[in-house]
Amino acid sequence: MSAPAVTRAAAILGSLADEGPLTLTEIARVHGLAKSSTLNLCVALEEAGLVRRTPEGAWTLGRRTVELGGAYVRGFDVVREFYDFTASHPVLSHELLQLVLRHQRDVVYLARHEGRAPLPLSASIGDRFPASVTAVGTALLARLDDTEIRRLYAEPHSLAIWTERSPTSVEALLEKLHATRERGYAVDDRETHPQVYGVAMVVPARRAGDEPFSVGCSLMLPTLTEEQLISAREGLAELRDHLAAPLEMRG
Repeated sequence: MSAPAVTRAAAILGSLADEGPLTLTEIARVHGLAKSSTLNLCVALEEAGLVRRTPEGAWTLGRRTVELGGAYVRGFDVVREFYDFTASHPVLSHELLQLVLRHQRDVVYLARHEGRAPLPLSASIGDRFPASVTAVGTALLARLDDTEIRRLYAEPHSLAIWTERSPTSVEALLEKLHATRERGYAVDDRETHPQVYGVAMVVPARRAGDEPFSVGCSLMLPTLTEEQLISAREGLAELRDHLAAPLEMRG
């Protein structure tokens, strides 16, 4: 493929990841391409295993994307360390935990530990959720200054509103981020789901130039106690410090 063709092919993959199965006509319309050019690109991606045709004739992501995604995640030592630590921790081993990276206005889930039954709207590995309503996303957004936040959410309707407690304006989001910085950790107080409370902390990058991660814990509000919340928060702090420490500094 030529460089422009690669760019268009990557855009098609992005659309299929975001929207799910799309017909040839829909793909062509979204990207402003001729149907003949779109078909050529889809066939090339199909030959590479990156897309496949559904029985209904639409196009969707292929198995090769799963293999590539798995290889990408395995490239992070922190993912393996996340699983090892959470599985053996006396408190966190019984909780629902996530490890994420931020991509623009979303967070991408790299790993999750299920110490009990999943909660409503639990994310799977590879899922993208809005950063502004999740605790893990709020923790990462709080690292940005107000100018960067205003730029990131400058477009109309760029804020996701999932419940009546989700921030509905940039000013409301900024207020939440200011509180997060003062508190030292982020919370999702029924912003993603009316019965879910989340707490999260940033894992600083180990090396200059690396992206920081965020670790979070999701808790069920009807049964949540203050003792459970404190224990989860303390456990998250231990996990954060463990993942942030260079391997050679660990005892």
